[in-house]
Amino acid sequence: MALRIDATDRKILAALQADAAQSLDDIAKAVGSSKTPVWNRIRKLREAGVIGQQTVILDAEKLGFEACFFVLIRTSEHDKDWQARFLAALKSRPEVQEAHRLAGDIDYILKVRVQNARAYDTFYQALISEVKVHNVTALLSMEEIKSTVALPL
Repeated sequence: MALRIDATDRKILAALQADAAQSLDDIAKAVGSSKTPVWNRIRKLREAGVIGQQTVILDAEKLGFEACFFVLIRTSEHDKDWQARFLAALKSRPEVQEAHRLAGDIDYILKVRVQNARAYDTFYQALISEVKVHNVTALLSMEEIKSTVALPL
């Protein structure tokens, strides 16, 4: 049976997206309920997989990761062996924050966060030594205008 998400669940999820470290009392107050029903709803949402891993958001620039590259990859390889090697290469590199397989002229796009252009080149050289790609285009983000992981509930 599929989990039904109602308006109260959405309010709870919105509160958690805003600050997952806030107290259960604060969340209950924000949604107009008491702690026990809110806790039960959160537990059910976790069990259903609606709420996943909880983490913190770090400031990349303050930690020295000043360069963000969007890497467009075209490949002429599409067999399972190549895909397995490519996915393993991406998963083994912490610089890759996001990876998406695309429809259209570009096969993959990666979001890569590194200290500087030299660090990107090291990443790039390592990647192309592990998997054959047809074409790679790296786009340096000059300014992050908006970044969020919050869903529009």
